[in-house]
Amino acid sequence: MEIVQKPENALSASIVSAIINAPIEKINIADWLLNLPDAEYQRCSVNHIAAGITSNFEGIPMSINVEYVGTALVVQHYIFDQYRADYCRMLSVSDTITASGRSKVQVLWELKAERIDEKTSKFTNTIHATATPEFLNFIKANGISLAEAAKARQEASDAHNHEETPLFAKSIENKALFGKYNLPF
Repeated sequence: MEIVQKPENALSASIVSAIINAPIEKINIADWLLNLPDAEYQRCSVNHIAAGITSNFEGIPMSINVEYVGTALVVQHYIFDQYRADYCRMLSVSDTITASGRSKVQVLWELKAERIDEKTSKFTNTIHATATPEFLNFIKANGISLAEAAKARQEASDAHNHEETPLFAKSIENKALFGKYNLPF
């Protein structure tokens, strides 16, 4: 069940866009993501460790991503809520592992493509992190305020998003134009 982000549980919100030099009609974000090889995911950030596709018990596709966000090792269990050629919305209750211990954070991940003109599209990568009740207890037990946790998460998430978004866009562009991964960025 999705936790609605409010001021009392918000950790971060990062929105970064990049240009895809391909017409919107050739772009299929859902296909790109559902077939994304682990090595291609790793090429899109120095902090990406692994990615794979599976499904939950109901047969809904899931993307499992392992990465560093700041100093936290994060294991994300994204369940696809919506997945179309121009838009994917996924929700994860992610494991976060730090020097202080382990907790859980909800992460909403949205990928969107929009037409600019007949040859170019705009790609937007949106990431919202929300504290779970478990995370709020974790930071309280470790003497960390929500404001301190949110500041650290916002800085780390935004830096991560700025690194991966242009490379995701290039990977989507390569898949749209040439039908392949592992082409030069």
